[in-house]
Amino acid sequence: MIHLNSKYKSLFNSNCRYYVITGGRGSSKSFAVATWASLISFENGHKILFTRQTMTSAHISIIPEFKEKLELMNLEVQFDVLKSEINNKVSGSDILFRGIKTSSGDQTANLKSLQGVTIWIVDEAEELIDEGIFDKINLSIRSNSKQNRVVLILNPSTKEHWIYRRFFEDKGVAPGTNGEVGDTCYIHTTYMDNIANLPQSFIDEVEVMRLRRPEKYKHSILGGWLDKAEGVIFTNWRIGQFKEMGPSVYGQDYGFSQDPTTLVQTSIDKDNKVIYLKLHLYEKGLTTSMIADINKSRAGDSLIIGDSAEPRLITELSASGCNVKPAIKGPDSVSYGISMLQDYDLVVDEGSIELIKELNNYCWLEQKSKTPIDKYNHAIDAIRYAISYQLENPNKGKYYIV
Repeated sequence: MIHLNSKYKSLFNSNCRYYVITGGRGSSKSFAVATWASLISFENGHKILFTRQTMTSAHISIIPEFKEKLELMNLEVQFDVLKSEINNKVSGSDILFRGIKTSSGDQTANLKSLQGVTIWIVDEAEELIDEGIFDKINLSIRSNSKQNRVVLILNPSTKEHWIYRRFFEDKGVAPGTNGEVGDTCYIHTTYMDNIANLPQSFIDEVEVMRLRRPEKYKHSILGGWLDKAEGVIFTNWRIGQFKEMGPSVYGQDYGFSQDPTTLVQTSIDKDNKVIYLKLHLYEKGLTTSMIADINKSRAGDSLIIGDSAEPRLITELSASGCNVKPAIKGPDSVSYGISMLQDYDLVVDEGSIELIKELNNYCWLEQKSKTPIDKYNHAIDAIRYAISYQLENPNKGKYYIV
């Protein structure tokens, strides 16, 4: 037998399209939604799409969790459990398990081709950082036969995340809200809402965290939103006026459909170990000619150090009149560039909003190995190229393409 917290009644009786379910560790939010999805599948005509950012082996990861709920409710005989879906034999409704990203991680799975989806559940939604991908799938959830629902389950990350902006800041909704605002239903739970089902050892750990690390307790346990990510790589920065201490050198990283092309102006005060930074470009979908026009209008004849992984693009930009050279890269160039930037004070122009967002969210993936996450780094990479070029002295070394 399963007893869900009363806060989850809204899943069954609300007419909203969106359900934003937040909470910290031990709050039972994923458990509750999996239980609800299993029960709602007894309604005829549902096709429920359950996604995570990556899900290469659903039969090993998430499907056993669903089977557990079915067994607890003595319903397992009424379902066919397959490798990547669960079929309700009574109603004919299906629960499909898919990853948003392909197994290679370099492109988005073709989810929008799934016809007839009535409910889309996004587990670990904080990992979906591209709002555009959300919009594409969201717009495909448009069945006429059933109430359409989009359910976001997440441990709140930073306030820079599009989910916070879209569903909290833009709607004037306070974090931790339970209730309905417009077309959105909010459910927030903590471990206190699930304490009867938690082992004493977990509760003891939580109490130690509350006393010793209150900020982590508020975020990880109570599900609070952070102003900036925990374990950010750069803490040596502040907002201030850009100063040109000598000829500026610009850094540039290249993207197109998924990632933005960036252009950052840098100026180094070597005597006082200060680097001044100003973002001039942070935009997707730019062609070579468009980048060239922007470069010439923003940087003029100043030197631009571009990502050396794009040699053809650099050649085309040079042919268009841009003073572009490839970045110096080699073994450990990322960690080397990070350590170089950490050795200076960084002053960021107040209008460099996207750069400020990156600095608030660029953190270590693996602290021990000093591996940074591969996101929130498009302006930061451009800075690395420009600063490494200047401080390394390009005339003494070779160019490496990696």
